[in-house]
Amino acid sequence: MLAPPASAPTRSRGSRPRTSWDLFRVIRTELTVTTNGPLANALVLDLSRALAGPHAAMMLGDLGARVIKVESPGQGDDSRIWGPPFVGDESTDATYYLSCNRNKESLQLDLKSASGHEALRELIRRADVLIENFRPGVFDRLGFPPAVLEELNPRLVVLSISGFGSEGPESERPGYDLIAQGESGLMSITGPDPDHPTRVGVPIGDLLAGIYGAFGVVSALNDRNQTGRGSVVRTSLLAALVGAHAFHGTAWTTAGKVGAASGNHHPQIAPYGAFRCADGTVQVAVGSEAQWRKFADLLGLDAEDERFASNSERLANRDALIEVVENVLLTKPRDHWLTSCNEAGVPAGAVRAIDEVYEWEQTRSQGLVVEVEHPVVGKIEIPGPPLRFETFTGQRLGRTEHTAPPTLGQHTSAVSEWLESR
Repeated sequence: MLAPPASAPTRSRGSRPRTSWDLFRVIRTELTVTTNGPLANALVLDLSRALAGPHAAMMLGDLGARVIKVESPGQGDDSRIWGPPFVGDESTDATYYLSCNRNKESLQLDLKSASGHEALRELIRRADVLIENFRPGVFDRLGFPPAVLEELNPRLVVLSISGFGSEGPESERPGYDLIAQGESGLMSITGPDPDHPTRVGVPIGDLLAGIYGAFGVVSALNDRNQTGRGSVVRTSLLAALVGAHAFHGTAWTTAGKVGAASGNHHPQIAPYGAFRCADGTVQVAVGSEAQWRKFADLLGLDAEDERFASNSERLANRDALIEVVENVLLTKPRDHWLTSCNEAGVPAGAVRAIDEVYEWEQTRSQGLVVEVEHPVVGKIEIPGPPLRFETFTGQRLGRTEHTAPPTLGQHTSAVSEWLESR
């Protein structure tokens, strides 16, 4: 839990505002029920739209923070119309929007109007975190450059997410995940082979930027607890994707080797990939020589075959290895090999469709599906948070309930009344 500020000055109307810490009890009683979690005493303003910023804000909300989503009147977040599919027959919100906006409240504000501008200033005075993903310079031109934010709230932590960074020759370019996946080199190492660059099946640049951003915010809040000073955290789709190059990055920077797409097989480990079997596909991940010997024995292969005796030889003869392995796997169905590999201590798994994943007992046991009450269509299931918190004795900590992504302006009246009453 965040530590309170060293001092908490009182505030009367027209005087310097109290810190957001003093107003948390007011927010809890006037807006929604109290939350729990490591960030239960944090107030987050989410001015972002689409995916990267909203995903970061949702992560903070999952941790217990109060998240007020500030949206433009009328349309709101761009992702609300990114469908079909939409939420039931009576809602105009796309399921895309639902994926990144749980545990939030929606406030409509016209930031170009005098009243909207002043309302945002009041919110900033009370906030702990502000998240924005405007193109570089836009938020400044709206009247909120870093100097103004610091004047309004010296303890504020700002998360700014852009497409290609806040400076540099291409900083003004708009940020779209598809474009960033190509520009970052990710597509060149994804796909069946080097001739068919392929995007990742989810907007991975947006998601990683959101995850890195939330990590940066939590780090900045910890720093603020020590120094009493806020800061600006910056990341971008480009930075997030380059930061995820992993071994491909160091293969180039230290060894001069340019990575290339290798399909469903690992470029540096073998056998490590997807193999055909009698009724579909099974994935096998042989990560050590001991596992190779177990796998070879399971398939009736000679582990000391000079073509496959070490990982280096197996990589050099990977096509032959795949053929030899598949010739055996094709003789029996997937479930047989999954069971046999598990018993032998060889990592293996199925390739599940999305519907299978959400019906899988293991998925549900981890809290990865939650039921929420949508204000229009009633009870619905949505993906749940990937983090859990427990005591050393196994007692669950953090949020016990989650709220549905809000409809546009659902909490405008409550938030407006709260602002006017202070």
